[in-house]
Amino acid sequence: MTRDFPQPLDAALIPRFAGIPSFMRLPIFSDPADLQLALVGVPWDGGTTNRAGARHGPREVRNLSSLMRKVHHVSRIAPYELVRIGDLGDAPVNPIDLIDSLTRIEAFFREIHDAGTVPLAVGGDHLVTLPIFRALARHRPIGMIHFDAHSDTNDRYFGDNPYTHGTPFRRAVEEGLLDPRRTVQIGIRGSIYSAEDEAFAEECGIRVIHMEEFAEIGVEATLAEARRVVGDGPTYISFDVDVLDPAFAPGTGTPEIGGMTTLQAQQMIRGLRGLNLVGADVVEVSPPFDQGGATALVGATMMFELMCILAESIASR
Repeated sequence: MTRDFPQPLDAALIPRFAGIPSFMRLPIFSDPADLQLALVGVPWDGGTTNRAGARHGPREVRNLSSLMRKVHHVSRIAPYELVRIGDLGDAPVNPIDLIDSLTRIEAFFREIHDAGTVPLAVGGDHLVTLPIFRALARHRPIGMIHFDAHSDTNDRYFGDNPYTHGTPFRRAVEEGLLDPRRTVQIGIRGSIYSAEDEAFAEECGIRVIHMEEFAEIGVEATLAEARRVVGDGPTYISFDVDVLDPAFAPGTGTPEIGGMTTLQAQQMIRGLRGLNLVGADVVEVSPPFDQGGATALVGATMMFELMCILAESIASR
């Protein structure tokens, strides 16, 4: 019964600035089996190659998520009436050991997956999606709708290092976790290191929608293409806040001008209702580069948008 479902603190009774910060002001849980949709922080940016700080993202997104309310104003989805949602805390990380952090994050999300719970994560840099995939897709590859300014399918950095926030989806394809022919990347733009930087994505069958194509065809056509690519198979949504123009999300490690507006991003997520969703994340919120919490608010709002369509997808099963 819905009265047994966890509910956010009521801002009319307890001010938003009071109480212990949690995602959406929900109760904090320790056992994923108590939840159907787990909100999880991944406070780690060991894969960042330049402007670090995304390790602080989950804490600030928790703070700004106090501004979210209970019902989506467009879809009228009331996620807390559909499924059991709560804050499962943070995945364990090791800030001085990249490989150990990948192992710890994977183990944490494997426990969530084995409990039959769907994760909605907040990073952290984009490398955190790789251990999440290792937990969710170890038995079969999944599809992905990927919002980002960058393809994140590069190979090696700084010699022979295969693990940075620019490589997670190349590794995921190579490890058989991500089905490239059920993957679409939206918003890709910016200068590249060489003319061959996007060759891997194109050759393995990833559908890349550059920002210029998105601007030309618009939200509805892009949604139709994304839905065509992923079909009805298990699908993950990964939202890097740098898909947005830095005018809307300045607090990120690798900003690229010429990006989406926040409204376009919201419309895109809302248009993904009805897919077979197995998880999602919001990554690369970097509070040290933020202004007045603007990017953390973007992260919290996109998290709420994702939470609504995830809750509806879970409830329909």
